[in-house]
Amino acid sequence: MKLVRRIWLLCSMLPIATSAAIAEDKLKVSIGQMDTWVNQAPVLGERSGIFKKHDISLENFATQGSGETLQAVLSNAAQIGVGVGTIGVLRAYSRGAPVKIIGASFTGVGDLYWYVRADSPIRTLADATANTTIAFSSNGSSVHNVVLGFTQTQGVKAKPVQTGGLPATLTQVLSGQIDIGWATPPFGLREAAEGHIRIIANGNDVTSLRDQTVRVEIVHDSVANNPDLMKRLMAAYRESLSYLLSNPEATRLYAEQARVPESLVVDAIEKFRLKEGKQLDKVTGLDAIMDDGVRFKFLDKPLSQDQINKLIKILPPG
Repeated sequence: MKLVRRIWLLCSMLPIATSAAIAEDKLKVSIGQMDTWVNQAPVLGERSGIFKKHDISLENFATQGSGETLQAVLSNAAQIGVGVGTIGVLRAYSRGAPVKIIGASFTGVGDLYWYVRADSPIRTLADATANTTIAFSSNGSSVHNVVLGFTQTQGVKAKPVQTGGLPATLTQVLSGQIDIGWATPPFGLREAAEGHIRIIANGNDVTSLRDQTVRVEIVHDSVANNPDLMKRLMAAYRESLSYLLSNPEATRLYAEQARVPESLVVDAIEKFRLKEGKQLDKVTGLDAIMDDGVRFKFLDKPLSQDQINKLIKILPPG
């Protein structure tokens, strides 16, 4: 009888265990420049078990930039996109793409910088000529938006060239294929400190972009249309973002993961004011973003207020 009771007890627990396993939603996350500190919320949140607490499992993978990140979500190869250029998302949505904005990713462009090889005669962007090449990651990215700001609104004489991700861009600069490269900290800061490259410009040099939310976090409609999943996802994301911004353990883990000194990470966060730009709840400067989108021919016309209301679905805390 004792054996029968044990068997009955084990069998009665199986549906509970099976139910728990089924309840964990598995989501793929496409991340432009996944190695950068500002895009670490889903990476460190998954690593530290925060998403698991909310019955979510993330499969994070890197892309070469915002354009690839957006495309992965539009095709549902990923259900979440992190650090996606706002203009690119507006363009896709205006053309019927199944995507929603669930939060700001970065406001301002102070986390982006441009650099040259140490022996370059270029000291500032004003030294660029029509033969100078200047890098950006992908079409519709915030990096692309800044470069267009340099060349089309500030009169910088340089030819924009798409170079992809951070390591590929650095290789092209050091090998002389590209004159001016782009990066985001802490990438490249060690090379700058060692005298291999020189930083010559910052994204905030384009003053009109300083208050714009240039990158956003997005989801495919298959996620946006699932209220329970959205609630758990946003709770996990907020907790992960708080962990990234305020827990010293997150900084240590990131430095270990990026294979850079922790002190360099701390200095970069302060110097580039990364925490100030890394807020989730408010997408700002949309009118200016859409004006830029029309001027740079990413948008045919600004989105209507009704379209914006349907596109931006930021759930409040709690």
